[in-house]
Amino acid sequence: MHIDIMTLFPDTVGDVLCESILGRAQERGYIRIETHQIRDYTKNKQKQVDDYPYGGGRGCVMQAQPLYDCWKHICEEAGKRVHTIYMSPCGKVFRQEDAKRLKNEYDRFIIVCGHYEGIDQRFIDACVDEEISIGDFVLTGGEIPAMAVADAVCRLVPGVLPDEECFTDESHWDGMLEYPQYSRPEEWEGRKVPEILLSGHHANIAKWRRKQSIIRTRLRRPDMYAKLKFETKQDKKLLREIEEELENGTEA
Repeated sequence: MHIDIMTLFPDTVGDVLCESILGRAQERGYIRIETHQIRDYTKNKQKQVDDYPYGGGRGCVMQAQPLYDCWKHICEEAGKRVHTIYMSPCGKVFRQEDAKRLKNEYDRFIIVCGHYEGIDQRFIDACVDEEISIGDFVLTGGEIPAMAVADAVCRLVPGVLPDEECFTDESHWDGMLEYPQYSRPEEWEGRKVPEILLSGHHANIAKWRRKQSIIRTRLRRPDMYAKLKFETKQDKKLLREIEEELENGTEA
């Protein structure tokens, strides 16, 4: 997996994505993340990348020319037109399914980080394949969203994490939130680890975890819960138990 990030702050982005798990994965050759300084592709001595917007208004807009020349350089280096993503509050909200899609469909893609009031629409029309947002809010730049997308995709690449269960057993993989996790000691500040997790009975532990995932998703993310389909006998039994416990006000 090769990800190119077009940014005004390559050192900041590069430092973050070269640490910890992703850093080790890059050292081992499982992934490659390159940052590209957009200012290096300006055609003026001041390395100016922005100008006032046509039509008036506050702030400045990133110009199409340096963005295009940076993008073109990456594509020429790759020997093909590279799938290009622009991080934008106007884009489709990023989901786990998008991380899977990007990992499965592309061996290389570009992420463009905007700034100021955004980027010239002509560059978007000419070069961008999809616009992605990480939520219904606005940040000062696209670097944080770009790092979030890169992290979410790269951790799915074989070899980056020790085992597939490291991501298939987590929140959002199958449309549910993850169950609660506990570690040593068995009691902390008067709060004890659930007895079932100390039992060593793997089948019962798996059932408890599945049940907790269902409950957590139902209570915290009713929008996700509404899309779930419970078709196995075990799930239907768990649903009956949950309904009874919630009706009786007992702790599930």
